[in-house]
Amino acid sequence: MSADVLIVVPTLGRRPEFLSACLDSIIHQGVAVDIVIVGPADNDVVVQAAQRVGATLIDDPGSLAAAVNLGVARGMREHRFVNWLGDDDLLTPGSLQSTVAALDENPNAVVAFGSCTYVDDDGRYLWVSKAGSWAPRILSWGPDLIPQPGMLIRADAWRSVSGLDESLTFAFDLDLLLKLKRLGPLVSVDSVVSCFRWHANSLTVSDRTRSLDESQEVKRRYLGDTSRHWKWVWEKPVRAATRVAAYRVNRTAQRVSASKTKG
Repeated sequence: MSADVLIVVPTLGRRPEFLSACLDSIIHQGVAVDIVIVGPADNDVVVQAAQRVGATLIDDPGSLAAAVNLGVARGMREHRFVNWLGDDDLLTPGSLQSTVAALDENPNAVVAFGSCTYVDDDGRYLWVSKAGSWAPRILSWGPDLIPQPGMLIRADAWRSVSGLDESLTFAFDLDLLLKLKRLGPLVSVDSVVSCFRWHANSLTVSDRTRSLDESQEVKRRYLGDTSRHWKWVWEKPVRAATRVAAYRVNRTAQRVSASKTKG
């Protein structure tokens, strides 16, 4: 491994067309990237995908957070920046150039992130998340508006916070960001850097209530004594706003799907 950037791709190999598109979006970034795929070592789809892009393949440890931690640990010492990308998500052209430049220009920053386009199974536009520079300001109590796909993390900051909390199922990315926020700024780049595929099998889409419950508990970990006393003021409105946003994306997805069927 010789690149500055390490991207981990956890996968079960069940969506070969998505995995192929994901990997292509990484290798065509215009910057050197090392890829670690964490998945079933006996799955032909996964093995062939790793061979095609020259990725390191590590056997799946059994959970998503553990898979990401294992993949980052394999190559982190040789890299300046790290992140993971779901096997159904995509980096947009120029994504890594933008986030690497942002971290180089802001040496105290620990994370760079940008906007994220939500697409359906066929890659059709649904919505765009573009909270920008104010997203980190409300992270501790409001909705998590920093899209995980496409963000980039300093490897030394990852090491300092010991990566992802493997006891969490849904909110380990939020927990990571809240830990990293204590180390330094989270900076926004003014561009779309990733695509998140919104479909029925997405973890956070399929179990919204459990995801909201876990996110709420994670945020409480990082509140001070005074803020914790007043958490009731914002927790219910934030949950409601998050549900409304998800409902709107689902309605858009349904309209797009219906339009395709009619066409």
